[in-house]
Amino acid sequence: MAILKVSRLGHPILLQKCEIVDDITGIETKKIIKDMTETMLDAKGIGLAAPQVYIKQKIMIFINPDEKSESETKIETLINPKLIKVSDETNDDWEGCLSIPGMLGLVRRFSQIRYQGFDMFGNTVNIQANGLHARVIQHEYDHLMGILYINRLAHKNAYGYTDEIKDFWQDKEVSLDER
Repeated sequence: MAILKVSRLGHPILLQKCEIVDDITGIETKKIIKDMTETMLDAKGIGLAAPQVYIKQKIMIFINPDEKSESETKIETLINPKLIKVSDETNDDWEGCLSIPGMLGLVRRFSQIRYQGFDMFGNTVNIQANGLHARVIQHEYDHLMGILYINRLAHKNAYGYTDEIKDFWQDKEVSLDER
């Protein structure tokens, strides 16, 4: 396995739609997934999409927060995903991204989604998710569609350096319009 370089804001690969993976269970696909896993864990991320490591394919990996345990980190894979909103209900929360290090933005996402695709063994995945689980899936799916979280800010001013956001924005009951 190898730790891959993470593409950062400004690189055009982050703005391009990814291609369908034809050989879902192939050796090359499995190598990409293993390298992505090593990269995500090294960067202390909870999700990573292939374009973030300069690969223009519909592959994402993530730690499912609903199945996280203290003793083991289970990485899930989703290849050629499809995303379906379950309801129109949304929520706003702060997100960061390995491709935009040191920054956070308040992002509006659907509260409940269903996602479909394949795991690295070719098994069909069809799961309904809510909360942080749904947010992580939507964030990584956006990467596959060439969309960054900064394009989904809940308010134009709700974006900045992590330390400033934590000091002055998070958990504050001040209106964004007052800033």
